[in-house]
Amino acid sequence: MDINRITSLFGLEGRRAVVTGGSRGIGRMIAEGLLDAGCDVIITARKIEQVTASADEMSTKGTCIAVPSDLSTDEGIDHLAAAVNERWDSLDILVNNAGASWGQPLDDFSAQGWDKVMNVNVRGVFFLTQRLLPLLRAAAQESHPARIINTGSVNGLTPPDMDTFSYSSSKAAVHMLTRHLAKQLAGEHITVNAIAPGPFDSQMMAFALNDPKARAGIARDVPLGRIGMPDDMAGVAIYLASAAASYVTGAVVPVGGGLSTVAENTAWARD
Repeated sequence: MDINRITSLFGLEGRRAVVTGGSRGIGRMIAEGLLDAGCDVIITARKIEQVTASADEMSTKGTCIAVPSDLSTDEGIDHLAAAVNERWDSLDILVNNAGASWGQPLDDFSAQGWDKVMNVNVRGVFFLTQRLLPLLRAAAQESHPARIINTGSVNGLTPPDMDTFSYSSSKAAVHMLTRHLAKQLAGEHITVNAIAPGPFDSQMMAFALNDPKARAGIARDVPLGRIGMPDDMAGVAIYLASAAASYVTGAVVPVGGGLSTVAENTAWARD
């Protein structure tokens, strides 16, 4: 085995990354993977105590900095962008993972539920990317592109059973935004890709996955027969951030054990 070749392909030593929603669930899985690969990481989330505690725990792996921010608001986006600019003069990797969901029957679905999800999942992704573009451009090189990785969902690929209309619509929008940004930014040596997760252990899915019977049912609906594990998510994120994926842009990568191959998603897959 050529360890040097593997390290050059997948190592991220000295790279700088921002992971939104990085204090728990899929965001934390990604943040820990990037730290293990050698990145310095800034994580953000709304809850000060939670994001600070998570950063402290992950600091055993490397440099992990907490910046509490509410990315559903312009103030929160500006606060995070300012904090990143204060610390770094360039940014290699932006992971837009922060997300929200809302479930309500079609006839009763509220404007509040629609706007909350769209503000975080789509508007926040776009405007945070816009604010951090100067730092991404500063890091971008033809041989080492800067990276934007967005978290979509298998529910943005095929409709779920649950009444999560704004969520599935927002994640489909994230997939298209990923492709549009990829087309726009390729000439500046910035790649843009999305991960479309299926069921993973997270607070959003705790209502189902913490119940053994429901968990077993969701696992049965996944063609590979199980719930996603942290390494499943970390591995894909490391790949998309690494030299191995320097020629990959505009891709939406399903990470759902095959759920994207079936006509209907019965699992409520959320970040």
